[in-house]
Amino acid sequence: MNENLFRLINDLGKQYTIVNPAVVFIAEYTVIFLAVAVLIFWCTRVNQNRIMVICGSFTFVIAEIFGKIAGKLHSNHQPFAELSNVNQLIEKAVDNSFPSDHTILFFSFCMTFWLFRGGKGAFWILLALLVGISRIWVGVHYPADILVGAIISIVTAFMVFRVVPKLSIVQKSLGIYEKGESYILPLKKDNYHG
Repeated sequence: MNENLFRLINDLGKQYTIVNPAVVFIAEYTVIFLAVAVLIFWCTRVNQNRIMVICGSFTFVIAEIFGKIAGKLHSNHQPFAELSNVNQLIEKAVDNSFPSDHTILFFSFCMTFWLFRGGKGAFWILLALLVGISRIWVGVHYPADILVGAIISIVTAFMVFRVVPKLSIVQKSLGIYEKGESYILPLKKDNYHG
């Protein structure tokens, strides 16, 4: 089933070659967009946005650890290294592709953004799904690599969202950081929101 679903998605790249450049861009370069978005959220200097970025970072680190454990329990190489006639559209070193690190990264942050932003966060879930599907389309991951990476991240994001914002050490550390930041980059009085 895993291989059949892979073929179904990966073969779309052979049928709809006109879409391939867009899919390659999503698979390879949306990570830059995600990094810029995280930076922008942090630089707004809004406490809620910063807690959101902290939670996303915690989620990613914890989900990666769970991902590495999952990778010890099961491993497989990328589809292009194991199957014939794969439509491989990007270069990738051959290693254990289970679960997908790319998917863990995107679902860690995008799920966190959705939890914090509610209906406004739907865009981020869509982005994470597109990135996951794109990694299958370009031939570097099986659907199971994506699915397990997404599940690990989603479960971790829920746990972190429930726990981390309530931790006094997180609030205190952020307060200390913001005091130091205000000495270096003072806020204008009319822009200060408390």
